Amino acid sequence: MDKRIYLCLAHMSGKEQAFIKEAFDTNWVVPLGPNVNAFEDELKHFVGQDKEVVALSAGTAAIHLGLIQLGVGAGDEVICQSFTFCASANPVAYQGAKPVFVDSEEDTWNMDPVLLEEAIKDRIAKTGKKPKAILPVHLYGMPARIDEICAIAAKYDIPVLEDAAEALGSEFNGRKCGTFGTFGVLSFNGNKMITTSGGGALIVPDESTKKQTMFYATQAREPFPHYQHEKIGYNYRMSNICAGIGRGQMTVLDEHIAHHRHVHALYENAFEGVDGITLKSNPNGRFNANYWLSTILIDPVKTGTTYDEVRCKLDEQGIETRPLWKPMHLQPVYATNPCYVNGVSERLFNMGLCIPAGPWVTDEDVAYIVEQIKACCKG
Repeated sequence: MDKRIYLCLAHMSGKEQAFIKEAFDTNWVVPLGPNVNAFEDELKHFVGQDKEVVALSAGTAAIHLGLIQLGVGAGDEVICQSFTFCASANPVAYQGAKPVFVDSEEDTWNMDPVLLEEAIKDRIAKTGKKPKAILPVHLYGMPARIDEICAIAAKYDIPVLEDAAEALGSEFNGRKCGTFGTFGVLSFNGNKMITTSGGGALIVPDESTKKQTMFYATQAREPFPHYQHEKIGYNYRMSNICAGIGRGQMTVLDEHIAHHRHVHALYENAFEGVDGITLKSNPNGRFNANYWLSTILIDPVKTGTTYDEVRCKLDEQGIETRPLWKPMHLQPVYATNPCYVNGVSERLFNMGLCIPAGPWVTDEDVAYIVEQIKACCKG
C-alpha cells in the first residue's frame, strides 16, 4: 500500500476557515472573542446536564485548573488512574501534591473501584487524612465504571475530577462522559475526536464556577483599572483563532463519532473467531464508547508473536500503531509514588496495541489492516 494509514489524523469540515477569517477580519485574534464564546456554548449544549464549559489552551491546563479549584496543594494526595497518559497525573505534581496510583479493572481498563476504596482506606490509615481528589480516566474513549467510582467518592466525601480527554461523545447510561464529576476535562489535541490544533476545555458545575475558572485562566487579574493580582493565575485561555477551528469541527463531531464506531464494528466483525486477538469493546449496554482508538490484545502464546513484533511489521506495511499506555506506576518519574496494583495494566501494556480508527480510515483500510495483523500470527 502506497499511502500510510495513521491512527487518528485530523479531519477538517471545510467550515473552519470561515470562522478563522471572521476572527481576522474583526481583529479578534486574542484569547477571547466571539468564536470562544460560541464554541463554549456548542460544547455546553453537546455535553448537557446543565453544565458550563470553559475553553482552554490544553486538556492538561483543564486538569490543572480543576485541581486548583478543588484546593489541591502542597502535601496533598490525589488518587490517579495508573493506566493513562502522563498528562492525567502531572498537574497534580504541578501543585506540589502527590499522585497516588490505582490500577485498572478488566471490564473497561479504567480505575478499579474495589482497588480505589482500598487505596482510600490505606491512605487515611497511613497519612491520617483522606486524598484531596479522585482523578479517573475514560481511556481510549471507553467509559469507566463511573457510577461506582462516584459512589465511593461520595461515601468518603472526596470530589471527582473526571478526565474525559479521550472520551468526547462517549456515554455511560446515556449520559455524556465528563459530566459525572465536580469537574470534567476534554482535549482537542490534533489526534482527538475533534481538534482546535491544540486546546482543551473544563466542564464545570455552574456559571459562578465558570467565572472563577476564567479568572484563573487569565492570570487571576482582579477587577481594578490597574493590574492587581491577589492569587496566582495562569495563561490558559483558548485563542479566538483556535476556537474558530473548534466551531468548524463541531459541525462534524457527530459524524466523527459515528465513523469511529463504524470502524470498530468492522474490526469486531473481522476479528471474530481469530484465536489470540481480542478487540476491546463495550462491556454491556450501559457503556457507549466513542472508540477514539480501537485497541487489541495479542496473546503471544496463541498467535506465536508479540505486540511489538506486530507493531514493527505493520509499520513496514505503512500502518501506524502504538503500544498501550505504559502505566504511571512503572514510569521512572513516579517510581517512588504510592501505588495500588493488581497486575491488570501491566499485563495490558505488555500485550496491547492501538490500531487506526480516525476519520480518514476507510473500510478498505480496515480490511488491509486486519489482513496484515492476521499475517503476523503464526497460529
